[in-house]
Amino acid sequence: MSEPKLVVDDVSRSFGRGRKASLALDGVSMEVAAGELVCLLGSSGCGKSTLLNIIAGLDVATAGDVRVDGEVVVGPGADRGVVFQGYSLFPWRTVAENIAFGLEVGGLGREPRRARVAELLGIMNLTEHADKLPRELSGGMRQRVAIGRALAPEPDVLLLDEPFAALDAQTRRSMQDFLLTLWKRTGCTIVMVTHDVEEAIYLAGRIYVMSPRPGRIAEQVTVPFGDRALHVLRDPRFLDLRDELAEMVA
Repeated sequence: MSEPKLVVDDVSRSFGRGRKASLALDGVSMEVAAGELVCLLGSSGCGKSTLLNIIAGLDVATAGDVRVDGEVVVGPGADRGVVFQGYSLFPWRTVAENIAFGLEVGGLGREPRRARVAELLGIMNLTEHADKLPRELSGGMRQRVAIGRALAPEPDVLLLDEPFAALDAQTRRSMQDFLLTLWKRTGCTIVMVTHDVEEAIYLAGRIYVMSPRPGRIAEQVTVPFGDRALHVLRDPRFLDLRDELAEMVA
């Protein structure tokens, strides 16, 4: 059996000191296999984003550690791409220039960089929008740019923090389908934070349910659908699992 791509080993995170210390995460452990799409599900304030930031290397655990391919995470790295809810695009750079940013920082030459950006523009269905600025795009298109930028350096793990929460319902469903298509096409390992029960069931092969603060893994749930598609939303198993998970995170 191959080693997991991502291991979170007994991670805790507290803020403050002494009597004013606040425990955000308490002994969180989880594993994600290569090519898996996993969701962290929980109510607001349960520590989902804190955990994702620790995996990304943007925050430091008080105890425990995170490993990608056996290597301990000690800070941000090209092996992990991160997408936030708020897009975080450079407003003065075009779509193509935003996607190219990480490649420029990594020192990739002009021609290989241009080829990689063109490839991602095609994957993201953004080729005809390559020269537009973020303000000229819809919310869903901006998030596709953000995902494209995160994927440009070909990370081992893609980390998504409530990426569709700010979108309207129709655009959100479209982006969920887009993410599934992208995942199947690229084979990327994805860890996504969400508080939306239906979104977690629709997207993930497995769901880690987090308890209210301090965040712990309350349950690990395997989703019983091999190939996610719109028809599963009407499957009785979907409805039963939705109700079960909704009760867990209430």
